Amino acid sequence: MRLENYFDFLSPDDIRIQGHRIGIDNVIEYYLDGYSPEEIAANFPGLSIEKIYATLTYYHHKRAEIDTYLLRLRRQREQHYQQWAAHPSSMALRMRAIKPQREKNILGKQ
Repeated sequence: MRLENYFDFLSPDDIRIQGHRIGIDNVIEYYLDGYSPEEIAANFPGLSIEKIYATLTYYHHKRAEIDTYLLRLRRQREQHYQQWAAHPSSMALRMRAIKPQREKNILGKQ
């Protein structure tokens, strides 16, 4: 079986493990943080160890390409966060407004 058969290539910025909503970036980030395949499996109980190893093998076969993919995803996430921080939703604004009162109430009860 070809490694690519383990994945769904939804777009250049969205590669998922076939049959799951989990992106290869999720598995690879754990791996790069020092998790073993078995530890990754413990964090994604619905994901087979076979698919984790396939993802890691794919990463090692296409490391430069996947590192570029991961960097692009990080930049997109940071850009989305910056946009959200600059233009928060009305719900986020309401939550920010009540946060000081909630903290005051919590501290007052201690």
